[in-house]
Amino acid sequence: MSVRRLYESTFIINAALEDPDIEAVIRRVTEYIENHGGQFVEMNKWGRRRLAFPIKKKYNGYYVYMAFESASEVLPLVERFFTLEENVLRHLTLELSEKLREHRKERALISGSTIPAEPMEESVAPVKAPVETETEL
Repeated sequence: MSVRRLYESTFIINAALEDPDIEAVIRRVTEYIENHGGQFVEMNKWGRRRLAFPIKKKYNGYYVYMAFESASEVLPLVERFFTLEENVLRHLTLELSEKLREHRKERALISGSTIPAEPMEESVAPVKAPVETETEL
C-alpha cells in the first residue's frame, strides 16, 4: 500500500484561450488527478497575469494553484500529463509538508483571510477590476 502525501501544484495555462477553454483545461487536470485517486484540498484560480518572460512566445498566462492529496506513485503520471497538455505552458508540483501547511494557516488567521481546513470544491481569488472614472471635458 502506498503512502498518501500532500502536494501543491501551480500551473500556467495559455491566456489566449477563451474562458470556456481554460475551464476545460482545468477540468481535465482535476479529473485526471481524481481518476488516479487524488483528493483536492484547495484550488485557487489566480487569473490572467503578465509573465515575467515569454514562454513559448506567449506573454500572458492564466495561473491556477491547487493542493491535493495523492499517492506518491501518481505524481510522475501527473507530471507527464502536464507535459503532454499543450495548453499548459509551465507547471511546478511540490510536496507540501504539514509544518508549512500549519504555518500558512496561522499566517492566514493573523492576516484575516481564511485557508480551508477541509477538502473543498473550489475557491476563486478575487481579481481587482480597473476602476473607470469619468473625466470632465
